[in-house]
Amino acid sequence: MGPTACGKSKFVIYLRKYLPIEIISVDSALIYRDMNIGTDKPNDFYLLHHPHSLLNIKDPSESYSAAEFRKDALNEIKKIIKIGKIPCLVGGTMFYYQVLLYGLSNLPASNIKIRQILLDKNRNKKNFLHEQLSFIDPISASRIHKNDHQRLLRALEVFYISGKTLTDLKKNIFSKFPYGVIQFCMMPPSQIWLYEKIEERIKNMFFLGFQKEVENLFFRGDLHKNLPSIKSIGYRQMWEYLEYKTTYNEMFYKIIFATRKLVKHQLTWLKKWKNIHYLNSSLSHHILLKKILNLLNQKY
Repeated sequence: MGPTACGKSKFVIYLRKYLPIEIISVDSALIYRDMNIGTDKPNDFYLLHHPHSLLNIKDPSESYSAAEFRKDALNEIKKIIKIGKIPCLVGGTMFYYQVLLYGLSNLPASNIKIRQILLDKNRNKKNFLHEQLSFIDPISASRIHKNDHQRLLRALEVFYISGKTLTDLKKNIFSKFPYGVIQFCMMPPSQIWLYEKIEERIKNMFFLGFQKEVENLFFRGDLHKNLPSIKSIGYRQMWEYLEYKTTYNEMFYKIIFATRKLVKHQLTWLKKWKNIHYLNSSLSHHILLKKILNLLNQKY
């Protein structure tokens, strides 16, 4: 685990030289095909030599739930164990990890029609989603920010489909993770170090042709900014630029700001996470490998 831009993917590829691991991606953006540069997806050369499960499994027009991720990840883990190797999960989508390890309520599938009705009402009245949820399910509303439309929509959608609140349904958790697990987290040595890495990554995205990548999605004609794929950081801001709703400079700095906000959220999760071994991202891969091997020897 670890925040965005801390070097998780490169280090895991390095680990494959020394440990019999197979990689499973835990990232809600890397699941989408044709979204490569903005998600910092490993290139074809790396993927040829270091395959990642759960990459490129969905078209940007499709949605993908945490429950689907759990089911898919458990299937991949089972396959990897069957061939005598170690499943190594890597990524920064903390909610996916939580659902995988601790389960999730048996929630109803998404309903696009209900979501669209709610979105239309929210356009006509500011904060409609949060106000509605506060009335229906105040506990969930207290946990979800008024601008987090994705989670607000899901909570309201669940109620209108099932007749039960998200709070009530979450009391019924299904099976926990059936395997032993050891957890590592790559943590930045400082906030400044991480922010420099973020800015470096974003500049490299633009150098590699990020704008062209989003233009290809924009002009497909069947995608829109309310899809989970297009709401991904970078894509959302570039989409607004292509709609002439922001300037180029504003778009660039909005991506930096949104990424910083994401890593703060990731770090909040990680600092509270139980049974985790922290690794300093600024150390060499060789030193990090020695630390991991020592911990594995102690545990097994």
